[in-house]
Amino acid sequence: MMQLSNGQVTAASKKINGKVTADYNDLDSIYIENLKTKKSTLTERGGYFSINASVGDTLLFAAVQFKSVKIALKKEDFYNDLLFVKMETLILILDEVKINEYKDINAVALGIISPKTKHYTPAERKLHEATTGSGLVPLNPILNAITGRTKQLKKEVEVEKKETMLSKIDYMYDEKYFIETLQIPKDFVKGFEYYLVEDAKFVAAIKAKNKTMATFIMNELAVTYKDLIATKP
Repeated sequence: MMQLSNGQVTAASKKINGKVTADYNDLDSIYIENLKTKKSTLTERGGYFSINASVGDTLLFAAVQFKSVKIALKKEDFYNDLLFVKMETLILILDEVKINEYKDINAVALGIISPKTKHYTPAERKLHEATTGSGLVPLNPILNAITGRTKQLKKEVEVEKKETMLSKIDYMYDEKYFIETLQIPKDFVKGFEYYLVEDAKFVAAIKAKNKTMATFIMNELAVTYKDLIATKP
């Protein structure tokens, strides 16, 4: 026991050893302060620490990645080899996450590619390489033409274009419109969509994003298509 200048008697200060534990690997440099004596220290590697304290003192543990913890020291805490202090990871909940879209910042604006650069779909890129040799092997176009690969790649490009057009039709018109408005039998709806993508005027309207014109052409084609399926045995 020791007597303070104001006449109060307090327990003698003693070094207490401890270890911080948490569901987090980085346990170095956690701030520890004896709130009574105002003495402080930092944890070492692995979360271990030592600090002078007495029974009844309060230790504050704080770090940016953890919730602060206060421990009021009891007599039995000084009997153990280590004082274990559990800290909880601090989870920050954001009120709002704002994502800014910079439409003017792209490969062209940054000078990475020329504004005149043609953009190819995967099938178009294969066809371009097969017919031009990509500027590397001029013999490729000749070999591809002989083996029939170019012809096959052209078919793939056409198939890809039609699949893209079918996806746009499904996005713009639901099945209910075909069945109830155009009076296309349900079993023939998908066939009618394939019939539409073969019409150049309809495809041009879709590409131009002119839904009014596309719908007008579709209504005319629906009449013809229903006549076709009506004549089937």
